Amino acid sequence: MIGESASWTIVGQGLAGTCLAWHFWQRGIEFKLLDHGTGGASRVAAGLLNPVTGKNFEPSWRIDEFLPEAVEFYRAIEQKLGRKLWYPMPVLRLASADKEWRKIEGKLGEDRVSPWVDSVVEAPEGFVGAVQVKGGGRFDTRTFVEASRNFFAGHDLFTDATRRCVVWCEGAAGLIQGKYGAHRCAKGEILTVRANHWDGSRIKVGGGGWLVPVGPGLFKSGATYEWDDLDETPTAKGREFVERILHRLGGTDYEIIAHDAGIRPILRRSEPLIGPVGENEWMFNGLGSKGSLYAPGVARRLASWLIDGIEPDTELDFRFHVAK
Repeated sequence: MIGESASWTIVGQGLAGTCLAWHFWQRGIEFKLLDHGTGGASRVAAGLLNPVTGKNFEPSWRIDEFLPEAVEFYRAIEQKLGRKLWYPMPVLRLASADKEWRKIEGKLGEDRVSPWVDSVVEAPEGFVGAVQVKGGGRFDTRTFVEASRNFFAGHDLFTDATRRCVVWCEGAAGLIQGKYGAHRCAKGEILTVRANHWDGSRIKVGGGGWLVPVGPGLFKSGATYEWDDLDETPTAKGREFVERILHRLGGTDYEIIAHDAGIRPILRRSEPLIGPVGENEWMFNGLGSKGSLYAPGVARRLASWLIDGIEPDTELDFRFHVAK
């Protein structure tokens, strides 16, 4: 705990840094942002929020706790910025093989899974099973970051120098430098396409990827995983991979309008960490591919720790991660 009188510098204005800045703003805490605006995963991410994920069809880590808090936060920031950010929509989970579908089917009645299940639906061509999941949606991370940047810039809250108290929210850039030990960062490539006749009412997950409606006739699809070449340069190989996903989840009648790449900041799976890393220095990192779900709630817990001295549970505390 440092208290309400401290003056903070938040280094990095991606999803983590922007959420923390808003919590400081809401509590009247003095801060400045330091950001070079060079990119980062937050500016290219699809903002997909899928409550039940993975090959094992499991609810996301602590989703009952973090999802309501995220939605409440996004609605509040929408009002502040006058911009729509959160787009709730169902998620259609598709199974490509009988074994995958049997695993999903076997989970549908479980206490942890059933609250998220809307209905089993007819599988489209090329898939053997399909279930519609409720509680999902898309968070417009790019608009959130850019509109927040304009808001804070309008209040002269950007700086080129750090103050005595610093929170490092550098995402993959900080992890790749080795600041916090071993990392599991992964490059992901995404295509944005125009397809006026595709179904824009729900997110589709299956066939090795996902398809997310992002506007009238517009969709994002991805994504690749690359652990060795950690740069933000789109590749022909990545485009080919994502196009195969597009063909399965959407079709072949589309126009590619953007091809982007970003680095997922991963320390352990897609579960974030916060904590002290030096005298008056703190970190917030590791949002991975689920920043839309976790960033608001984890940022609030970090703000409470810094201002009120309320330590988070050990699952979020970087000190316990280092000690393992």
